[in-house]
Amino acid sequence: MLFLELFITFFQIGLFGFGGGYAMLSMIQGEVVTGHNWITSSEFTDIVAISQMTPGPIGINSATYVGYTAAINAGYSHAWGVVGSITATFAVVLPSFILMIAISRFFLKYQKHPLVEAVFKGLRPAVVGLLAAAALVLMTAENFGSYQTDLYQFVISLIIFLVAFIGTRKFKVSPILMIFLCGLAGFLLY
Repeated sequence: MLFLELFITFFQIGLFGFGGGYAMLSMIQGEVVTGHNWITSSEFTDIVAISQMTPGPIGINSATYVGYTAAINAGYSHAWGVVGSITATFAVVLPSFILMIAISRFFLKYQKHPLVEAVFKGLRPAVVGLLAAAALVLMTAENFGSYQTDLYQFVISLIIFLVAFIGTRKFKVSPILMIFLCGLAGFLLY
């Protein structure tokens, strides 16, 4: 049954998605696009874009939209799409909720313990790797175009990407302003 599979899949993503929502994106894509074929790569790209624009954590927003889209793509009604959204959202949040309740009592007491410090030192590189994987997930032909099919779109996409990267990294331009400016540039240049 789709809803049970959604719950199990997003529970696992929530359980192993260290590093926040962006780190979860590659895991979500691997499961819902490649693993289960619930949505297409193009739909996933659209879901990520919508998730970034809406308030709230991107991982939770993505789970919400994927749950809905997966149910609709499976032939369910819009009401069942909402059930899919609720299922995926609840499942992705549940592991964090359970873990936070379980470890909150012990973390302050044992945070300086060498074993706990070692675990966190091991998690840091994993989080960086998951964030890098999330960035690579978004570097697809759907987002950048292809130099073989549309050289203009490909070059403009790369320029917008580089300007956004340099603007936010070097010149500390507000990400909100950068999103607006890149959207405007995309609207005017395409």
